[in-house]
Amino acid sequence: MRSGWKISIVFGIVLLMLSSCKAISDFLEKGEVVARVGDAKLMMEELQKAIPNGISPEDSVIYARQYINSWALDQVVMDVALRQLSAEERDVTDELEAYRRSLLKYRYEQLYVNQRLDTLVTEDQIDDYYMNNSERLLLKGPIVKARFMSIPSDSPMLKTIKKKMSSAKMADLIEADSLAYSAAYKFTTWDEAWIDASLFAREFGIESSSVLASLRPGWVERTDTLGVMSIGYVTDIMGPGKKAPQEYCTPMIKDMIISARKHELLTTLEQDLLNDARENGKFEILK
Repeated sequence: MRSGWKISIVFGIVLLMLSSCKAISDFLEKGEVVARVGDAKLMMEELQKAIPNGISPEDSVIYARQYINSWALDQVVMDVALRQLSAEERDVTDELEAYRRSLLKYRYEQLYVNQRLDTLVTEDQIDDYYMNNSERLLLKGPIVKARFMSIPSDSPMLKTIKKKMSSAKMADLIEADSLAYSAAYKFTTWDEAWIDASLFAREFGIESSSVLASLRPGWVERTDTLGVMSIGYVTDIMGPGKKAPQEYCTPMIKDMIISARKHELLTTLEQDLLNDARENGKFEILK
């Protein structure tokens, strides 16, 4: 059924796009040709495969139109390129061969690495990296621990939630979350983990630089023209240039350790392949 309605939609699109009785007649006779540019033909089967499954008939119409136009543009540009470029400029043999070699090399390296790469990073390894690579772990921008709420400025619960929201007691924060569930549009806390301050600033729905410029421990408040208050409470902040807390940069440290292992594997692979080629007489420097 799904492919049936696709055929009907595509067929309808093509009929709408054709401008003459002869064109329509040709299409009906040939059946499978959707569009033509010079000798190039777009077949119905190709167009059907290009339309994603699961989208609505209306979206299929839009997608089919875009695909046909894109296909036609590619053919027209190719036709012009073949006529305008010299024989030397049209010759892409060397570029294609270089790309083929590069692609095969990349695929083999990926296979080699995937079969051998150890992705387990222990806590001791993270600790060791953190202690010995301070210069790589300096903050480029501020990070914060904070809480955020979006709420109508005339809400009768505003004052109570703000009081609970700024508390250091876990019970108060849980109560603030519970009260905000029914009174606020949004209530979010980042108490346990540091986050990039720009992510916190974006919650206010305005240019983040204006929020960052006045960022400090305590309250950050903005009210929009519709009377919605965006309220943030910053419990802790760390500025750029300082060494990031270990818990903040642990994911990055893991990536760096694994990346270093991958680089070492590839370096070893290249050296081993060259050594094997020399020993087998396949590689020699003649001069």
